[in-house]
Amino acid sequence: MKLWKKDKDSLKTVETFTIGKDRELDMHLAPFDVLGSLAHIQMLESIGLLSKEELGKLSDELKLIYKRIEAGDFKIEDGIEDIHSQVELELTRKLGDAGKKIHSGRSRNDQVLVDIKLYLRHEIEQIVNSVNSLFGLLQQQSEKYKDHLLPGYTHFQLAMPSSFGLWFGAYAESLVDDVVMLGAAYRVVNKNPLGSAAGYGSSFPLNRKLTTELLGFDDLNYNVVYAQMGRGKTERIVASAMANVAGTLSKLAADACLFLNQNFGFISFPDELTTGSSIMPHKKNPDVFELIRARCNQIMALPNDITLVTANLPSGYHRDLQLLKEMLFPAFQHLKDCVAMTQLMIENIQVKENILSEEKYKFLFSVEEVNKLVLGGMPFREAYQKVGRDIEQGNYSPELIVNHTHEGSIGNLCTDEIARMMKEVVARFHFESVHNAYKTLL
Repeated sequence: MKLWKKDKDSLKTVETFTIGKDRELDMHLAPFDVLGSLAHIQMLESIGLLSKEELGKLSDELKLIYKRIEAGDFKIEDGIEDIHSQVELELTRKLGDAGKKIHSGRSRNDQVLVDIKLYLRHEIEQIVNSVNSLFGLLQQQSEKYKDHLLPGYTHFQLAMPSSFGLWFGAYAESLVDDVVMLGAAYRVVNKNPLGSAAGYGSSFPLNRKLTTELLGFDDLNYNVVYAQMGRGKTERIVASAMANVAGTLSKLAADACLFLNQNFGFISFPDELTTGSSIMPHKKNPDVFELIRARCNQIMALPNDITLVTANLPSGYHRDLQLLKEMLFPAFQHLKDCVAMTQLMIENIQVKENILSEEKYKFLFSVEEVNKLVLGGMPFREAYQKVGRDIEQGNYSPELIVNHTHEGSIGNLCTDEIARMMKEVVARFHFESVHNAYKTLL
């Protein structure tokens, strides 16, 4: 069954090529297609295109389909093109002509658009929640290890003392900015395209504000041409927000791989979280972090991949856009998996103590030696030159401070302020309003 079918079928090879992975990927959209239809038929009844009796029967059947989807007892049958066709077919089998009326006032184009927007909104919420959980763990580890000093590097050379508290906290604050960008993407997603039809509106007196309210959207895509133009752009914006999270995780993974190296030896993990070598019995490989790094690097390439598919397309719908689902949909699970595995590793990290007591790290305290001289009244430039000469002549012997942090030299963790920022950013999403809208529909 095809919603657009007239008299002649496509060649089987053409059908196979054009459908591609749509039937498989449309299962991600299945619950949202039902939700969109529930809102659409309420609107159709409000403008006289459905009777109250037809609305009641259609609503009951759609809710049953939704429950089957949630239970994993729903599939797109062989020979059925997509999720929209499957739902309409099942309604028509049960309700006859009433099932055929469900498509009044909409095109498959705006049906796909609303399904995707509802799906993207759901996935962003899941990512925000998982990132917020990882953020909380990083904050806890930041406080726990604030007194464990760590070498800081610039140009891959020893620079100044840092701490594991600052290291964990840096990634926590990075996630705050990542959630800010997810919030921007969410605001773009959270606009209703339903009623734009094929991109040029409908001659029916559709009440687009009603479906906006029923589906929990913040607002409309008002211009019907732009509603269609937004496909591709919306996915690219969401992918860019995901890429920011991936960038944070990738950098953390790269640090962890480095710190686990025996030449550093700053951290370790339980044996069950690392892997061995087939011939070298001493190996404890950071495979989890290496795969996080690689997968996140793939996600960081996603905005560019989407751009290359959509660049230079004129306005209106083009079948090229179908391929975006193949790119974007699997990336959501990949990113959520990477967040979860990062959380598992950070929960079980083992931090080495007294790292800076080793002789090779003594030059980390050269700035502290300069500052001591400045506090004693010596001009900074002279103090800098004196400590530099002492180092060159082998007379540099700082009093190492290895067992506690000093806010002036190591840095204030500011965990309370960072926690406040994340709380405020997450609160702006208003996820509960969407949940309430769905409860009303169902």
